[in-house]
Amino acid sequence: MKLATLKHGAREMVAVVDGTRGLFWPLPELFPQFRQTPTADMVQVITQLHQKRLGAPPETKGRALKDAQLLAPIRVPPRNIFCVGKNYRAHAREFSTSGFDAGGRSSHSHPDKPHPNKPIVFTKPWTAIAGPTDPIPLWPDVDQAVDYEGELAVVIGKKGRFISKLRALEHVFGYTIINDVTARDLQRDHEQWYLGKAVDGFAPMGPWIVTSDELTGIDLRIHTKINGETRQDAKTSELIFDVATLVSTISRGIELLPGDIIATGTPEGVGIGFHPPKFLKEGDIVEVDISNIGRIRNVVQRVSASGEPQPVNRPTD
Repeated sequence: MKLATLKHGAREMVAVVDGTRGLFWPLPELFPQFRQTPTADMVQVITQLHQKRLGAPPETKGRALKDAQLLAPIRVPPRNIFCVGKNYRAHAREFSTSGFDAGGRSSHSHPDKPHPNKPIVFTKPWTAIAGPTDPIPLWPDVDQAVDYEGELAVVIGKKGRFISKLRALEHVFGYTIINDVTARDLQRDHEQWYLGKAVDGFAPMGPWIVTSDELTGIDLRIHTKINGETRQDAKTSELIFDVATLVSTISRGIELLPGDIIATGTPEGVGIGFHPPKFLKEGDIVEVDISNIGRIRNVVQRVSASGEPQPVNRPTD
């Protein structure tokens, strides 16, 4: 089943969606426990629905999805997004040789073996989250080296600490798409990743969460396009550390909570992997598609320091 957070008219809600048929059903219409709390957010829904058999979308007549605005499925998670770096071998190699990997100068990296022996986990603030069609902002002074990173994101459904790899997937509610947009110059100059990842609006997410029962055992394809040009094309079977390993590793010292998000890492083909780098510029259309989940589509837009959209700069004759 696919669950979305959307706005229909003036009302925000969690809904079951059928992307193929272009329909949605407000959750209280399908699950009696939500009839008294029609404004329940996605984290509350995940907590109550995890490990229940949700089944297929209803056959009853739904509402037109085109009449609603899809929002980020989890707008306010319990805490920062857990992110994983260098989790595809080819990307680890392109990043380590790009000149933007300040961490690559440490004794833990070697040009002949750029991929890590253990998962590299960092965080991205939840305030960076944006919707699946929201603009990617080019902020003043943070606009020269903005890069894309299409990723599979894991949504936790059941809390747990010291979770074994064997039981790890029992704690996964579902999966969604995230673009871990990054200011590469900040990432390099500050010799850590937080500031380059933390920029407001730098985490487009969606279009919905697909529950784990629909994706068990499926090798998902991640496909990122910029202005229609394929830049990233990989499968999740290429992950160095799989979902079970990531859940188990993070939970060793941190109790995972319903609604926690784990971005699993990006494959080869990001902007810094090209010579010269292909950074995002005003007007670019960024699409991240993951098979069996869906697609997010975001346009790069210049904004003022206050966040107001700026007119597109067009050359004069």
